[in-house]
Amino acid sequence: MRAVVTRVQEASVTIDGTVRGSIQRGYLVLLGIGEGDTEKEAERLADKICHLRVFYDDEGKMNLDLETVGGELLVVSQFTLYADLKSRRPGFSHAAKPATAIPLYEHFIAYCKAQGFRVETGEFGADMQVASVNDGPVTILYDTAELWR
Repeated sequence: MRAVVTRVQEASVTIDGTVRGSIQRGYLVLLGIGEGDTEKEAERLADKICHLRVFYDDEGKMNLDLETVGGELLVVSQFTLYADLKSRRPGFSHAAKPATAIPLYEHFIAYCKAQGFRVETGEFGADMQVASVNDGPVTILYDTAELWR
């Protein structure tokens, strides 16, 4: 799994002119699911993101996590994180097929909710417009292939 996590002041996702999900302070998570990814990886990645400490404390240090600041999550599926960039036209053969990716995407979201976080989402496979007001900006990249395999 790959995730691009951006600390935001607010973020939203719109589908067909209708806002599907929106959050205030928290993380915009663009989540890509690759071939061979598992529920265990989804849980470990969700745990890592939910406990990421990149909010400022009283001393101006990035030391606070999402729970401490009452933050929220907007999770958007992003198969293009698995783009093969060998040519000018990217290929996506390493992205998981929907039959595998959708349940893992939903499992990731359910895990975050079970941790007590408010989670908003896009719609898997939909044409979405994502808007965000980045805070910092602070953007963190995760790739489970580099973290745990």
